[in-house]
Amino acid sequence: MSRIRSAVTAVDRRSFLAATGVVGVSAGIGLALGPGGGSGTAAAAPEAATTGAPTPRTPAVAYPTPTRTAPARTTLESVAAPRDTAAAFRRLDDGPGWRRVVREQLATPRTGRAGRRTVLSSFVQLTDLHLVDVQHPVRTEYLRSQQVSGWRPQEALTVPGAVSLIEQINALRDGPATGTPLSFAVTTGDNTDNNSRAELDWFLTVMSGGRVTPNTGDGRRYEGVQNSATRLFWHPEDELRDTDKRLGFPRIDGFLAAAIRSVDSPGLRIPWYSTVGNHDGLASGAMADRTGFLADFAVGSKKLYGIPDADAKEMLKLLSKGGDPSGAKLIELLRRSKRLMRSITPDPRRAPFTPHDYLAAHLDPAYTGAGPAGHGYTKAHLGSDTLYYTFPMGENITGISLDTTDRGGHYTGSLGTTQLNWLKRTLKEHRDGYVVVFSHHNSWTMTNTHPDPAHPGEARHNGGEVVDLLQCSPQVLAWVNGHSHRNSVLPHGGFWEISTASHIDFPQLARVIEIADNKDGTLSLFTTLIESAAPHRTDFRDLSQTGLAGLYRELSHNAPGSTTAPAGKPVDRNTELLVSR
Repeated sequence: MSRIRSAVTAVDRRSFLAATGVVGVSAGIGLALGPGGGSGTAAAAPEAATTGAPTPRTPAVAYPTPTRTAPARTTLESVAAPRDTAAAFRRLDDGPGWRRVVREQLATPRTGRAGRRTVLSSFVQLTDLHLVDVQHPVRTEYLRSQQVSGWRPQEALTVPGAVSLIEQINALRDGPATGTPLSFAVTTGDNTDNNSRAELDWFLTVMSGGRVTPNTGDGRRYEGVQNSATRLFWHPEDELRDTDKRLGFPRIDGFLAAAIRSVDSPGLRIPWYSTVGNHDGLASGAMADRTGFLADFAVGSKKLYGIPDADAKEMLKLLSKGGDPSGAKLIELLRRSKRLMRSITPDPRRAPFTPHDYLAAHLDPAYTGAGPAGHGYTKAHLGSDTLYYTFPMGENITGISLDTTDRGGHYTGSLGTTQLNWLKRTLKEHRDGYVVVFSHHNSWTMTNTHPDPAHPGEARHNGGEVVDLLQCSPQVLAWVNGHSHRNSVLPHGGFWEISTASHIDFPQLARVIEIADNKDGTLSLFTTLIESAAPHRTDFRDLSQTGLAGLYRELSHNAPGSTTAPAGKPVDRNTELLVSR
């Protein structure tokens, strides 16, 4: 376990500012989703109606959403790959698929099992969508001066990229290993990026269906870093010799108008369940805004685009270690950098949401989609603001969704004693069936044991303790999670830990999981990775919804600091995982 943890620590810390190189807010301002939030599917809360802020309206542009049927494609058939690996900017095309690997660490495969097996559950995992409001004032893009991966050129296209993933899941319909229809989906956290009400609306609308306008502030124009004349960032619509153009990034006229244009999501055609991540509740996925300063700054009229290198170096070092759990150092930086800030259009939809707001939004009938109502959460959760629950996955198999976020502040996770005891009781209640556990953090990133300010006397428990508990529970088949933005499949005595790469960083994946009883004392867990429905080959002139989704993938492949490491090894991708029962 320690060797695994040390091997991935560098990646996790690097991805904190690549996957978390943005800052959100988490203090409690009432949730205000709906017409002002971009989807037009829910009623606006009274607070938003009294702010007087303009309702963003994206200008009409001449790029219609194409009418098409997404291919039922998985990475078994083809994976996006560069046409020319020597090119400065690598264009993508269809590459060879990834074969399925049989893993025997926990059980020996027996001949004839394919003809005997019955399928217990067939579902899809989405993780780390990071739907980003790229104009949010509390983001820390300026840290890119010290770490180039701290801001990513593809970030403005997270919404069309996520919609394209929904299209692919809808087209797939059946599990590729068993042919059994997919019965549900689970998100394993970091559904939003800056913990803003607008992003929460976008996420729920993308998943449940409707129109999303991924724009805040001025409804007529983009106000983020990509037209700021700051050389740190890719400026797609001018000739500025910025960091990314020096690396071969193209000029794409009309990119910014297209990026904030409305997007239509069909919504998932299957029921879906939601698991919370650290970016869904903490500023930068790591800081608890206890003073309310960041909440006020988020909805305000100023944004910081650049800071002195010395300040950036100090802040990067601090945040990469999770060393500012209260956000005090970031607040101090913002206070002393007022003269460097630029004016932007204020917007109340950028306000943070609390755990209670998160629950209420999921329970809003406007976001029910294919169901179930609440997507795992019920009205009973509102009374205690608890974000963990169980749900049915099939005959005699139960899903357990955990909340591993440390509300006291840190990008790593843990469980409080109350939740750990609940998990113990729940495992006992389901000892006669099978169990799959879902969480955002994985075992090696559950290392923060600082107390929750709301429960100062309660101990926190790390990933090792959770592994020990699950190993002592023979009904547990798997622990499915995300957070690290990389594929990893680990055996733990009697169960498999399945961690899936994000959908914001290349290769932008989700994972289908099919669980089958082989009727010979073993079970098989088939894992198959999928990409979005967007074509691998792009056209810089195609700024349609589908074209933007394809460009989202290609930009992520070329993002400075990006590597192929998140894809993992063949044993972490498309697999058959044997387990003895």
